[in-house]
Amino acid sequence: RLVESGGGLVQPGGSLRLLCTASGSGFRDYTMGWYRQAPGNERELVARLTSYGITTYSDSVKGRFTISRDNSKNTVDLQMSGLKPEETGVYYCNTAPKPVARWGPGTQVIVSS
Repeated sequence: RLVESGGGLVQPGGSLRLLCTASGSGFRDYTMGWYRQAPGNERELVARLTSYGITTYSDSVKGRFTISRDNSKNTVDLQMSGLKPEETGVYYCNTAPKPVARWGPGTQVIVSS
């Protein structure tokens, strides 16, 4: 089970830190990712982190977003800075690059002045 939190309303250029908590076993063995679904768009993978610490980011967020994980707590974070209005959407975590877990409720991020 995946539960996301930390979203909210932020001004353009602002920052947010999202948190995903996973329940169940085997978390540390999976590559985990953060996905974004903007209004009217399909869900897209924006960042992922392998079990051994290799990160990959989409070009649009590279240099502004940082993904991290704590395998002892079964959590994966996404630190976002320099947020843009077009990054408004619902953010989800799941395994990556192929999401195999049941989707959690997501956390809403609204970037607006």
